Amino acid sequence: MHLTGTLLAGHIKFMNARQTLLVIYAVLKDAIGHFARDDGFAMASHVALSGLLAVFPLLIFIASLAAFFGFTGAADTASALLFDTWPASVAAPVAREVQNVLTVRRGDLLTFGAVAALWFSSNGVEALRTALNRAYRQHEYRNFILLRLQSLALVILGAAVLLAYTFLVVLAPLALAALERYAPQIESSLSTINVARYSLAGSLLVIGLFFTHWLLPAGQRTFRDLWPGVVATLIMWIISGTAFGTYLATFANYVSTYGGLAGIMTALIFLYICALVFILGGELNAAISRQRRLWERRQQQRRTTATGDG
Repeated sequence: MHLTGTLLAGHIKFMNARQTLLVIYAVLKDAIGHFARDDGFAMASHVALSGLLAVFPLLIFIASLAAFFGFTGAADTASALLFDTWPASVAAPVAREVQNVLTVRRGDLLTFGAVAALWFSSNGVEALRTALNRAYRQHEYRNFILLRLQSLALVILGAAVLLAYTFLVVLAPLALAALERYAPQIESSLSTINVARYSLAGSLLVIGLFFTHWLLPAGQRTFRDLWPGVVATLIMWIISGTAFGTYLATFANYVSTYGGLAGIMTALIFLYICALVFILGGELNAAISRQRRLWERRQQQRRTTATGDG
């Protein structure tokens, strides 16, 4: 009896492991298959190009917003923080051109240039919306004007968050140093404050990903529907960014291929990789939700069958 029980327990564990692998295979097959069938690579190109075109207008708008509130130099710092997450060989050429653009000071928030920059920045948000609608198998039914207003509001919110990020990472240490001079006893708490400051700054990316997946595409999703794709996106971003940076430092020579456009093309390829990962995160969420609904339907059918047999 003991031997029979042991064999039965082992068989159940084997079946559970086998079923888990089958579920993982079904989810990956669904996500990658839909990505390939529904022009995922073309959508990644669209998102990458729109993102690169939106970077300059976004930073111009941030410069105007910072100047309006008297935060001189904040836009330059926000630019540096934005490109800190990119591989150095990718960020350097783009950051250099951004600095050249930002040397033209804009003192009025409501100039035509700032409004135009706000509009072109919102095109990047619309590209993300289109990509996520395809990933989540959604048809857009909302009013175009309301969606564009939402995109404009998100750009303004993003600019405000970047300025707040600038304060947390750059300006806060100055305030802490001044506070330490007047209150030396606070020195023991500085390490805790720094950890909290950087943790808050790092969490902005995670919150932004959740907010993007929840708000931009049509349809309704819960936290349970979103977190697998967000976590997978973060992991794949870290791996792909590290791998691409290593490749550029070791093997790549885009100058021989693109000449003077090498810097911009490198940034575009990097954004293309990031867009692929971002869209795959949405595809993964959609595939998991689809498999969950299939499993719940099968369980309901089994319960119905069992009730009928009874």
